[in-house]
Amino acid sequence: MTTEREPDEAPTGIPEDVVTGFWLWLVALPLMVAGYVVDLVTAPDRPWIVTAFAGFSAVVIAAISLALLSLLRQGYRWARTLLTGGGAASVVYVVGNLFSVDRPEAAAPVYAGCTIIGSVLIAGGAYLLHRKDAHAYFVR
Repeated sequence: MTTEREPDEAPTGIPEDVVTGFWLWLVALPLMVAGYVVDLVTAPDRPWIVTAFAGFSAVVIAAISLALLSLLRQGYRWARTLLTGGGAASVVYVVGNLFSVDRPEAAAPVYAGCTIIGSVLIAGGAYLLHRKDAHAYFVR
């Protein structure tokens, strides 16, 4: 006996929008961290303690984001809310930082490429996570 599944659901019962949104976020995370690290390493005349603290903060935020992504796949609505808010803040930070900071010639295209692609992926993931089918999935 075969059971047919809905065309908009993954084999695990998670809607396709949630699965795709999760993967978009998962790809965006290392891109955004890489852009931040490039910006951090190429900043002129910064004390080492400030650089170390900023790097540690990036690792902590990335770890929290990964934990929220894990909870998102389990159907927690508040994880989606926190990711959406953090993603919106990240996109605003990137847009403001993209045009207002002078970077070395080698670092500028790397930063721009990583953060622009990461921002687009975050926006796409947030959009997919708020569609009708995905919205019905988040019940916890």
